[in-house]
Amino acid sequence: MGVRGLLLASISAGLALGTDAVFAQDEETNVQNLPPVEVVAPAAAPRQARQRGPTREVRQVRPRTRVYVYPTTPGTSASVDVDKVPASINAVDSNQIRRTRSPDIADALQQYVPGLSINEVTGNPFQPDVQFRGFVASPLAGTPQGLAAYQNGVRINEAFSDIVNWDLIPTAAIRSATIVTNNPAFGLNALGGAVNLQMKDGFTYHGAEVDIMGGSYGRIQGSAQWGKQVDNWAVYGAVEAAHDNGFRNFSSSDVRRFYGDIGYRFEGTEFHLNGGLANNFLAGPSTVPAELLQQYWGATYTTPQTIANKVGYLNLTGKVEATPTWTFDGTAHVRGFSQKTVDGNPTDTERCSVPAGFLCFGDDTTPAFGLNGLQLPDPFAPDAILSQIDRTGTRSTTFGVSGQGTNSDQFFGHENRFVIGATYDVSSTRFNATSELGTVGENYVVTGSGVFLGRSGVPTSIGPVSLRTVNQYQGLYVLDTFNVTDRFSVTAGGRFNAARITLHDQLGTALNGDHTYNRFNPVIGGTYKITPEVTAYAGYSEANRVPTPLELGCADPANPCLIGQFLISDPPLKQVVSKTVEAGFRGTKELNIGSLGWKIGGFRATNHDDILPIPIPGLTGFGFFQNVGSTRRQGIEAEVSLKSNVLQFQASYAFLDARFLDALQVGSDSPFADADGNIQILPGNQIPRLPRHLVKASVEYAVTDAWKVGGDALFVSSQYFVGDESNQFPKLPSYTVFNLHTFYQINETFQIYGRVNNVFDNRYSTLGTFFDTDDVPNFTSGGAAFSDPRSLSPARPRAFYAGLRARF
Repeated sequence: MGVRGLLLASISAGLALGTDAVFAQDEETNVQNLPPVEVVAPAAAPRQARQRGPTREVRQVRPRTRVYVYPTTPGTSASVDVDKVPASINAVDSNQIRRTRSPDIADALQQYVPGLSINEVTGNPFQPDVQFRGFVASPLAGTPQGLAAYQNGVRINEAFSDIVNWDLIPTAAIRSATIVTNNPAFGLNALGGAVNLQMKDGFTYHGAEVDIMGGSYGRIQGSAQWGKQVDNWAVYGAVEAAHDNGFRNFSSSDVRRFYGDIGYRFEGTEFHLNGGLANNFLAGPSTVPAELLQQYWGATYTTPQTIANKVGYLNLTGKVEATPTWTFDGTAHVRGFSQKTVDGNPTDTERCSVPAGFLCFGDDTTPAFGLNGLQLPDPFAPDAILSQIDRTGTRSTTFGVSGQGTNSDQFFGHENRFVIGATYDVSSTRFNATSELGTVGENYVVTGSGVFLGRSGVPTSIGPVSLRTVNQYQGLYVLDTFNVTDRFSVTAGGRFNAARITLHDQLGTALNGDHTYNRFNPVIGGTYKITPEVTAYAGYSEANRVPTPLELGCADPANPCLIGQFLISDPPLKQVVSKTVEAGFRGTKELNIGSLGWKIGGFRATNHDDILPIPIPGLTGFGFFQNVGSTRRQGIEAEVSLKSNVLQFQASYAFLDARFLDALQVGSDSPFADADGNIQILPGNQIPRLPRHLVKASVEYAVTDAWKVGGDALFVSSQYFVGDESNQFPKLPSYTVFNLHTFYQINETFQIYGRVNNVFDNRYSTLGTFFDTDDVPNFTSGGAAFSDPRSLSPARPRAFYAGLRARF
């Protein structure tokens, strides 16, 4: 069978992929794209040698073997052989990330992970929504976050609203990205799974690399990285920068990121000090009325809409092999995050009928107050169209520690891997919000007036907010993988989560609150190796997420908030609990034409006490958060890949059925809303914004040893509009997009490459919702009211890019 065959038999789904000598050396990976690790093979019993003179022991050299393992906890020492993971295996490596030529890790995840898709809900390519199995990790505050995100074992869901800011992650420095499912060890928000990012260091990356690319819509980006090992020490650093003008009006963005690591390794002991910085300015033009897109694909609606994100973090990690069977690792981290948003919007402030010459809020008689508590006089010209600029500021500081012990002693003569770990994180956040009145012009640009709204409206609440919140999250988990036989392994364990969230109003007492949540989430599963090339798996687990400070501060339908910005005193919410069952098969086969890998599996996840944002009819942007009963997400995922030195091919299909299980009445701007602006959700209605079918394919062919060409395709089926929970409005159409790429290795140092995205210049939208057609006139039709309630997130037209990569 040979060494290569033995390696193939040791992994559940893939083969080692070689690299032609002429190409710059890349890290070798298997079909599941897991970076290999080296482990010490068990030593044979020492032999005694007969010699003249004193007897001495002959020491056996313990060979090191390359195997592929998969993470089962956030810690670094709890990964297990992929054959023993009772869940789907989804991973993307650094080679695939680089092949997308994108500074956003989400693009690589969408291309290579079945069941994962993205949409540009903010209108910015650096801040996509990542949707996996119907659960979302989004940068948009107020979106229910059903995925946990980790970077080097540290949870990076931001403290105030659990958002994930993909623009802050240094993509060039990522060694691997895995999507871990059916596993509560990853703590809060891992309802649908966890995105687990492992970063490069000087032990795993050697040399230097510079990559520069430019192309359509003013895109210019560059990255540089360097890694070196000297004896027991290693250092790594990466910097990235990108500028993009955007294809839409007022959509320019700048991204600047750094990541670095210093490591020390000696006889089973390893320590790392790593950290990063990012300072990004992003324009997020959001969705735009369909009638404007029909006139111009780059249109925007109510500008400005900008986000300024900053982050700085420092992590100290350590791993000690205390005994031949016990390994301990731990992490201490600190993270500082700052976000400022500026958002031009329509306003519910209008001129009063009584008394004349003053401003009212919500109708023409309820006073609109200023910051001094007095009703605002009307300072605007008679023909001015009123609007407002909403601003928020969020500053969070997080401290945390975690520790984990891993034991590999045999249990009753069988191989066994036991893990126990604990985490503690505390975050302090200061949130501020203001609303400035203004006017909107014919280009939909909102101009401020210097007049700020105070507490106004009945029963609505708008005005300045100053809030301090403290999150304390604690977790204790155990996980055990026991080999019943050489073929059959069982995994069992669970995690206990304890959370306390306190809110301190800085302007009064209305927002004060103290909320505690506790939950134990079990997991049990098993794998069976049917043949050396086929493995079956099945498992059951539970996970939970607790309401965020944002959600807790806005949960009363009688006192709605401007979602994501203004908060009021509200009743508590229940935590969301998800119960998941998953099963499937995966396998490999060595063929004459290459290495075949495949997998097929199904899942069902039921959320209890799910939380959704509920809009208020007739009040633009206002709503509240509410437990809405149970929802269910279930589906099937299948993937096949064929890899050789000449050809690499991968294709996948995913089916998702996501539905409400309980009846509910919600507000909506849907044309099918009743006279009060409400729609009725019935059990069995599909959850909006989630496509039922995803088809992906990618291929790369080596024309010569130095020249490769390839392409990828994505089909996303139709989906219901956000706001159409009753499933009465026609769906957002499906779309298919094709991309092409090529690169030529000039020599061992230099590579030139090119890429064409959206080859056929398909005009499609990744997300649809509704808006109030009476808020602002349609200036493109002479100032008449809009007639089409659809608001869409347009995708980028055809784009060309070219670049140069140099590796030394």
